[in-house]
Amino acid sequence: MGVDEDTSSAILPDSELGTSAPSLRFSKTCLKNVFSVILLFIYLLLMAVAVFLVYQTISDFREKLKHPVMSVSYKEVSLYDAPGIAFYPGKARLLSCKHHYYDHILPLINPGQPGDIECTTQRINYTDPFTNQTMKYALVVQGPRDVKKKELVFLQFHLNGTDQDFSAIDYLLFSSFQEFVNSPEKAEFMKDCESSYSSWKFSGGFRTWVKMSLVKTKEEDGRETVEFKQETSVVNYIDRRTKLRSDQLFFVVFEWKDPFIQTVQDIITANPWNTIALLCGIFLALFKAADFAKLSVKWMIKIRKRHLKRRSQVMNHIS
Repeated sequence: MGVDEDTSSAILPDSELGTSAPSLRFSKTCLKNVFSVILLFIYLLLMAVAVFLVYQTISDFREKLKHPVMSVSYKEVSLYDAPGIAFYPGKARLLSCKHHYYDHILPLINPGQPGDIECTTQRINYTDPFTNQTMKYALVVQGPRDVKKKELVFLQFHLNGTDQDFSAIDYLLFSSFQEFVNSPEKAEFMKDCESSYSSWKFSGGFRTWVKMSLVKTKEEDGRETVEFKQETSVVNYIDRRTKLRSDQLFFVVFEWKDPFIQTVQDIITANPWNTIALLCGIFLALFKAADFAKLSVKWMIKIRKRHLKRRSQVMNHIS
């Protein structure tokens, strides 16, 4: 009996070892598999996010190329290139033209009478660019330059009666009087100016004060266009001449508004180098995630094979 008891007590631990150890290994393997599946899903999610970021980055880059942003910058100058002022007086006559400084305009001594013409002027005849039939007469005057001294040009015109209900003189501004002087074809130059620039009017019986500002626009093809913006204020002229007259007097003042030239250009905010760097980082993360997912799958298959091998060994041992 003692020998039988010793034999039974020696066999019992072997049976317990054979049943408990595989179950413990199975639970650990199961946890590892579950953890690996969770990691795999996480990295698949990260891969999906990376693919979405690639698509979004490329879409944003293409959208920015189609819609550039307008950039406005200001450049301060002390002297402007003297603009050209083209008047279309018709039957009106230029009586006086002077350059004044610091907004100081002396009182008129003999209004309506010829005075000093101290401005640089040129007269030009050319055909109307829109009809090519009628002839137009323009009086071109050199505009102000010195913005720090508040240089201004004061002009006086006289019209000896008109059959119209309203009397006004047309004018237009172009960027460079010197360019007009140096042009070999002044008539063609004025036709181009009239086609490119807007025209304005100032009325008789008033003093019209024109404050100009210059805007330069850079086109996509590299060309630069120039236009004027102006603020006008009109002051009534009190005619103190003794006799009642039917003629009209015109007074107009041209001055620079401020010393800043406004430059407008379109800027493409899409930076190709930043986009390429971002895409490289996304693709690198994508490849790393794919590589990790591939290693995780291989590891899971390896663990599965090992588990099946141990299970077969245990079954063979039990049998």
